[in-house]
Amino acid sequence: MDSVSQLVLGASVSVAVMGRRVPLWQAAIVGAVCGTLPDLDVFIDHGDAIRNMTLHRTESHALLWLTLASPLLAWLIAGLFRRQVPWQQWWPAVWLALITHPLLDLMTVYGTQLGLPLTDHPYATGSIYIIDPLYTLPLLVCLAVALWRGGARGLRWNQVGLFLSTGYLAWSLIIQGVAGWQIKQSLAQQRISDDKVLITPTAFNTLVWRTVIIDGDRYGEAYWSLLSPTRPLTVSWHARHSELFAQLKGNWYAERVAWFSHGFYAMREQAGETTIADLRMGEEENYTFTFGLGTPQSPATHPERLPSTRPSLRYVFRALGERL
Repeated sequence: MDSVSQLVLGASVSVAVMGRRVPLWQAAIVGAVCGTLPDLDVFIDHGDAIRNMTLHRTESHALLWLTLASPLLAWLIAGLFRRQVPWQQWWPAVWLALITHPLLDLMTVYGTQLGLPLTDHPYATGSIYIIDPLYTLPLLVCLAVALWRGGARGLRWNQVGLFLSTGYLAWSLIIQGVAGWQIKQSLAQQRISDDKVLITPTAFNTLVWRTVIIDGDRYGEAYWSLLSPTRPLTVSWHARHSELFAQLKGNWYAERVAWFSHGFYAMREQAGETTIADLRMGEEENYTFTFGLGTPQSPATHPERLPSTRPSLRYVFRALGERL
């Protein structure tokens, strides 16, 4: 999720755990910092764009490492504030602020390796867009009111924010399941295989869902709306160019993107070089993560991320209205 959501979630969790043992603003600051810490790994340069993408949300988002780091952070925080609150009372707040970060990231489609060091599988449910105001705003408003009111009333407002935001996450999982069932029904009616289908929300909402269908050497893209659930899917098909991947067999960068995207990738020849795109983020023809791999004869040693056109907010909301 975006940095604002993570900061506010960490602050709200810390306030809820610490209660009235410390001033609410103090608990909020600690939670906001702890909720932001895991994403500081974006400042680490691993040497190339593909490593930077696939090594984000790794050790800094691993539940085990965050759990082991939490008592040390709690001890440092207790010493910093020099109050009669021992570090053992800070510990649950710090731990929850840390681990709710990767758990929230898990809800997006990107991929979070929270099982390290036991497994490097990039887990993702893909039930919520990386920025969703309906998740963040209730949490932010209720936290602001809680800090303003203070005391028991403030704590109740903070609890309301956590209840609403968590309920929205549950809603996103439920409606994703509904969308998946309807989409697969429509695919079956069109005699399209549903063996490999991705279903994820479009920008800023959980009403319109984008689906990507992998069918041999082609991939399809379609949209499903909660307001017209039984409307047949209109699938737009595109070539994956699997022959280009075969030519790069053994290329670590191509295989890394294929692994990280769970097989939802496509390749093209563009400006004299082979490119690979992660189909999970973005839409045809502008995918957020597209990389130049050079050529089979001269593969790139430091692949770069190719620029993509970010649609304007006007386009996003116009498309949302049409797809609804």
